[in-house]
Amino acid sequence: MIPTHTKAWFYSEHGRPAEVLKLDPNWPLPQLKDDQVLIKVVAASLNPVDYKRMLALFKDTDPHLPIVPGFDVAGVVLKVGCQVKKFKVGDEVYGDINEQGLSNLKILGTLSEYTISEERLLSHKPPNLSFIEAASLPLAIETAYEGLERSEFSAGKSILVLGGAGGVGNYVVQLAKHVFGASKIAATSSTGKLEFLRKLGVDMPIDYTKENFEDLPEKFDVVYDAVGQPERALKAIKEGGKAVTIVPPGLPPAIVFVLTSKGSILEKLRPYFESGQLKPMLDPKTPIPFSQVIEAYSYLETSRVTGKVVVYPIP
Repeated sequence: MIPTHTKAWFYSEHGRPAEVLKLDPNWPLPQLKDDQVLIKVVAASLNPVDYKRMLALFKDTDPHLPIVPGFDVAGVVLKVGCQVKKFKVGDEVYGDINEQGLSNLKILGTLSEYTISEERLLSHKPPNLSFIEAASLPLAIETAYEGLERSEFSAGKSILVLGGAGGVGNYVVQLAKHVFGASKIAATSSTGKLEFLRKLGVDMPIDYTKENFEDLPEKFDVVYDAVGQPERALKAIKEGGKAVTIVPPGLPPAIVFVLTSKGSILEKLRPYFESGQLKPMLDPKTPIPFSQVIEAYSYLETSRVTGKVVVYPIP
């Protein structure tokens, strides 16, 4: 039985999640296009971009309402469009279903019993990862990867990650270490998360409540700013080094970008997941049940999250 409707969280006005999110037991599913797949959602993760969108921060490029939020999904393919080659019914898949991070966003996101995605945005789920773990990865790890590529990071270079314990930052550390071959990794966090940074493999954890990283004598080939401090980031690079930031508006010459979602990045990283070199980082509160999505967003808004918040089971 192919469903025509889905149970989904949605909002029809902008505002804080606790004020605007509602549950619709019967949201209509759009027609499947030729290059798309219909997914039974098993788990979905939350990202700060969801509540920023809810607060109308992107309404120039994202004017639609009502909206079902959610970028990240892990689930099972229920139906495929006639041009889909990579997947078949029953395949376990994961990905970030919004190709451009802040524009042309889908009205039907992933906080829904069923969702729809273009084939090119998805990858096969590594068999050693649970659906919860897989759902936590796409947007954050693809953002981490794209930033490292844009900064031309490569083996033997040093890196400083601002916000190393966060959703994107922890993957910048892991990728720099295991995929790109960094010579030295420094990262900032609050006092309570320094041990987490050490476990991730950070050589030089920096407590931002006690030290200004830009005043340290050591400078870096790349500074990856996941918190929105490009001016300070630029002061910590070596001569000829690069700073990259994921928080608009950025500050030239720091490179600012918004993720373009690609299933091919997840495919490329698959051997590192399968070998256990790259590990999903889940917040201790994960998983949070579908009925408690509002509480999950309120928690995400506190910025006290370590790793990712994943909603499971759905429903």
